[in-house]
Amino acid sequence: MFNSRSIRMSTQSEKADLLKKLHHSGKMLVLPNIWDAAGAQLLEKQGFPAIATASAAIARAHGYEDGEHIPFDFLLAIVSQITKSVHVPVTVDLEAGYAADHETLKSNIRRLIAIGVAGINIEDSDVRTHELVPIEAQVEKLRLIVRVAERENTRLFLNARTDVFLAKPDLPEDQKLALAIERGRAYASAGADGIYPILASEEATVRTLMNAVKVPLNVLARPGVPDLDVLQKLGVARVSFGPNLHRAALRSVENMLKSIHEGRSHHPVTGQLV
Repeated sequence: MFNSRSIRMSTQSEKADLLKKLHHSGKMLVLPNIWDAAGAQLLEKQGFPAIATASAAIARAHGYEDGEHIPFDFLLAIVSQITKSVHVPVTVDLEAGYAADHETLKSNIRRLIAIGVAGINIEDSDVRTHELVPIEAQVEKLRLIVRVAERENTRLFLNARTDVFLAKPDLPEDQKLALAIERGRAYASAGADGIYPILASEEATVRTLMNAVKVPLNVLARPGVPDLDVLQKLGVARVSFGPNLHRAALRSVENMLKSIHEGRSHHPVTGQLV
């Protein structure tokens, strides 16, 4: 149903619409997050219908720590390379927006739209303090992003991440769940197209969140999270891998380098060349 040929000439708005359809298709959208154009092209070649970036992977691949330490102009250049290298929709991990004020945030969103980005993740914790921002402030930010897209006469899939499970690890599970539901509902009312309760892991928690929030739910694949087939049966709309693909790739390269350094074999590298 969805293939790169059918959207080869699609506009940014059409790709944003397609990204939204993918979240409502009944088939779970699986997004192994990447960090460069080569990875994006590989995912498209394998048949993935959309591309997602991971902020931590992009930052660390270029010598920065996660948490908006990579300059936004540099990030924009990397993302531009990615969007130009594939035909499928691209959604970008924007962390908290790379902006200390609303005017900068509006500018950042306009610039992302201009290079063809179809969607973004935006989180609700402060990248410096790691504390949750007040819910009213986050709702205002989400509404601002929606207005920017409207004024640009375009669409942008807005995936609102809530960091309740990340920022409040010591709270009882039922309290974390209640906070995540409160924030998820508020963000959906503010115009978010999807909700991403990062680190929500238990099957019962995922099911409750999905039923309570009423917009597509995004789950992070990690140890302790149900397998993909279980998440599909639950009705989860989207599964992300965050920086895990980048970490796995580095581990694989590390093992190859050990083999070469220890003089055992060059086959782990050269044996795969074609």
